[in-house]
Amino acid sequence: MRKRTTIVPLLALLSLVLPAPATAQPTGTVVSGQARFQILSPTLVRTEYAGDRRFENASTYNVVNRTFPRTAYRSRVEDGWLIITTSAMTLRYRVGSGPFRADNLELKTAGTTASPWRRVVCATGQLCEAEDQHREGVLVAAEHPGHTGAGFVAGFSYTNNGITATVRATGAGKHRLVVKYANGRGGDGKHESRTLGLSVDGQAPRQITLPATADWREWKQVETEVDLSAGEHRVALTRGAADSGNVNVDSLALLTSGQPYPVDRAVDDCRFGTSCEAENGAIGGAAKIADEHVGFAGTGFVAELVGGTRLSQRVTGVPAAGTYAVHLRYANGTGGDGKHEPRTVLINGQAVTLPTTANWTTWATATAQIPLPAGTSDLTVTCPATGCHVNLDTIGINNATQHLPLGGYRRSLDGYTGNSGDPRLYPGLLHRDGWYLLDDTTSALLNGTPRVDRGAQPYQDGYVFGYGQDFKTALGDLAQLTGGPKLLPRWAYGVWYSEYIDRTAADYRDRILPAFRQNGVPLDVLVVDTDFKAHNTWNGWRMDQSKFPDPQGFLDWVHGEGLHSTLNIHPSIQGTDPDFAQAQATAKGKLAKGSCNDCYVFDWADPDQLRAYLELHRTMPTDFWWLDWCCDGSGSSLRGVTPDSWINEQYAKLGGFAFSRGFGSLQAGGYSGSGPLPTGPWAEKRTTLHFTGDTSSTWGALKATIGYTSAEAVSTGMSAISHDIGGHNDTTGLRGSETYLDNGQVRYTTKLPDDMYARWVQLGAFQPITRLHSNHGDRLPWQYGPAAQASATKFLNLRERLVPYIYTLAEQANRTGVPVVRPAYLEHPGSPEAYSTVDSQFMLGPDVLVAPITTPGDVGETRVWFPPGQWTDYFTGRTYQGNTWATVSAGWDTMPVFLRAGGMLVERSGNVTNDVKNPADKLTVHVTAGAKGEFTLYEDNGRKLSARTRITQSDGTVTVHPAKGWFPGKVSKRDWTVVVHNPDGSTRTVQALNKSAHQRVVINLR
Repeated sequence: MRKRTTIVPLLALLSLVLPAPATAQPTGTVVSGQARFQILSPTLVRTEYAGDRRFENASTYNVVNRTFPRTAYRSRVEDGWLIITTSAMTLRYRVGSGPFRADNLELKTAGTTASPWRRVVCATGQLCEAEDQHREGVLVAAEHPGHTGAGFVAGFSYTNNGITATVRATGAGKHRLVVKYANGRGGDGKHESRTLGLSVDGQAPRQITLPATADWREWKQVETEVDLSAGEHRVALTRGAADSGNVNVDSLALLTSGQPYPVDRAVDDCRFGTSCEAENGAIGGAAKIADEHVGFAGTGFVAELVGGTRLSQRVTGVPAAGTYAVHLRYANGTGGDGKHEPRTVLINGQAVTLPTTANWTTWATATAQIPLPAGTSDLTVTCPATGCHVNLDTIGINNATQHLPLGGYRRSLDGYTGNSGDPRLYPGLLHRDGWYLLDDTTSALLNGTPRVDRGAQPYQDGYVFGYGQDFKTALGDLAQLTGGPKLLPRWAYGVWYSEYIDRTAADYRDRILPAFRQNGVPLDVLVVDTDFKAHNTWNGWRMDQSKFPDPQGFLDWVHGEGLHSTLNIHPSIQGTDPDFAQAQATAKGKLAKGSCNDCYVFDWADPDQLRAYLELHRTMPTDFWWLDWCCDGSGSSLRGVTPDSWINEQYAKLGGFAFSRGFGSLQAGGYSGSGPLPTGPWAEKRTTLHFTGDTSSTWGALKATIGYTSAEAVSTGMSAISHDIGGHNDTTGLRGSETYLDNGQVRYTTKLPDDMYARWVQLGAFQPITRLHSNHGDRLPWQYGPAAQASATKFLNLRERLVPYIYTLAEQANRTGVPVVRPAYLEHPGSPEAYSTVDSQFMLGPDVLVAPITTPGDVGETRVWFPPGQWTDYFTGRTYQGNTWATVSAGWDTMPVFLRAGGMLVERSGNVTNDVKNPADKLTVHVTAGAKGEFTLYEDNGRKLSARTRITQSDGTVTVHPAKGWFPGKVSKRDWTVVVHNPDGSTRTVQALNKSAHQRVVINLR
């Protein structure tokens, strides 16, 4: 028995050390030792490394489905490399080389070579930047001076917030683990010693104390002793239940006795044939990492190099000694020395001239021929004594492409004015060079349970997308893998009215809705903002009986009018609230005080607190909830789950979908107004209508909306995106039409300039959601002058008529991942203009081009690029040839909207008050003469029954094919109207009336 028990562990140990040959399995899986590859589609491969060989098969909170159609692929081992090839990409892994990193895993797709995985291991004596490590519930910030690298990890303000670093002890024995931190006055108002938990290899944490520093600008070091064996270990700094957190951590280091705190930063390699981020290299001297100028690749750039600075990349995999092209992507604006002129940098001592760029947001590429030895060596960029005065973004080693994001997202646009450039976005799925790594390593399981801790054993779990320019396929893979964007109820795609102002049930019943009806303006969703609450208008939990004497009766009235309604919620409760005692009892006494005045907040990870929170909603009847949290501090301590996503999922269970911000949490040290959390946005789209926050009413904010909607959609897969149409915060001071009380004083609402209002409503009519909103500001057409009123009324009615079309696009998005509002490059990836116009125009589905006017005046104009094909102005009938530019002007009664030849735009044939009470039994199809095309209209009964009606155009006829599937009680017969747009700008109308939904209808256009 002893002999057997000795041999078995020895064999197990050898199996972990010795590489195993790659084996292909019939399930589309290839295993190579501790690495597993699952070929899910030609453009998507799961890459998983498990040091303990325990591969994970359960669904995670991000990845809910790995069941894809079988994919053809080839697998072989050649010269020590496992090579997996599909029709779209090739993946190479060096057999037996350990966890994935830059030098052992390579992707080739559509002419691009990349190293998807970056793994930073901090050896003894190396600086371990906190922002390079795995983060849980914390964000990277940079506003306090004195930090190194790109910034510091901020907050540790909630249980389970933390970072986990991989360190490598170069020898066995006792080591000093030193942490560089700042500890000023926290969000809880305290300035005192704080604690965090330190855990090594998943063992029980020990508590370390971080004494107070003078303020957030002072950085100190604290150290503790750890006894380590030689080799890799996982070191975690985490706020446990007994810790106070509320500190900022800049870096850490594993040191031997007497070893000074290091300057040299641990980095990963830059593989030959790839393009590497400058900010990921080893930086010396006064060089800094920055991100204030848009247009960069990765997470930032190395900023304005001066004399004595250097940037080094360790280049691996050089096939043979020789001279190779090195490509520097840089910006060269007016430098700190006041000069704007060509600059010189030294690459391995060789002088290279970098011509000027227009400014710091304009990036260019310079190429130099640099000798490199075979294998591994350092490539170093240095500056002459006079300084370089340039910003460096990427270094391509025999590779001229950059990993430039297409689109991007953020938690919100709160406070955005549009006066200081474009908002800072965070990269997501789509990139210009056609690849992405979705790192799912830290994601919890689907039910919210954290993954099993693996001790010192390394573990990686990521999905490599290699799509080239096939962006629609990438979005489809993402939807299949992580779930499609939520299909909202059809009425949600109509017109919403919302305003942050004190309203009563009588106001809505007797004044507001009658005004909508009297002025011929449609309405589908009535939003009741926060002032409806009793006890406290911010975070009370009962409807004020003086304003809403019969809450259920109010909702019944809403439904009787064909409307739906939502109530605004802020997630905290006052200690004096009449419902507090019961909530605290349900939570079993675990509700803790928040940073707001005498308020208590909820940890939604705790079942008792979540139950207490959800029970507070029961006395307030509504159709769905608007979680409008900005400053309360409730959150979730679940590891591996983004708190926004977790609570939004709970709201979706209550009301069908969540209406909220997304991708992050307010608990992240007060820094999360815009930033997302590293667990990513992948679960959010399954439940959430993303409310983008409180922007300002400026022309700049209006213009930014154009690009932001499609940018977020293509980076996350989110399709249901809702902006405050008209902006939230007033910037004009123009006196509005209503009065209200503010601390006993009578004040007037504000309003937009008429031209800004008209243009904003025009844009809103073609957004995924049309929601009029403001902070005590007029947003209703009859509150403006006659021309602006006529324009807004026209476009809000057009939006209502377009609901059948937009709902069809939303259902397509749910199935395919391709969003309702999209950039032109999804349809025309080979056209450079499709990328350069993302901030001025967008597509509504594949066939409608929208180019909003965002400048003041009675008549505005915009420069429009027309994609391949022929395009007809929806309003004027003028035609434009594809691959051309034109300056298009419009008054307030029209806007630049164009229909692609062969495309179809389906809308209601007449104006209606709302969608719910008006079956779509009269539909109009807009077509262009002489073109072929088709469109399939999707409809359902709000549950499981649905119908698809295919409409085709060919040879001078439009054919309505019999509906497939149907539901009773909606529409059994239809009047069809076809509007033909002729090349000369005229239109013809042809009708087919009273046709059965199951009847084939042929409409002759001649």
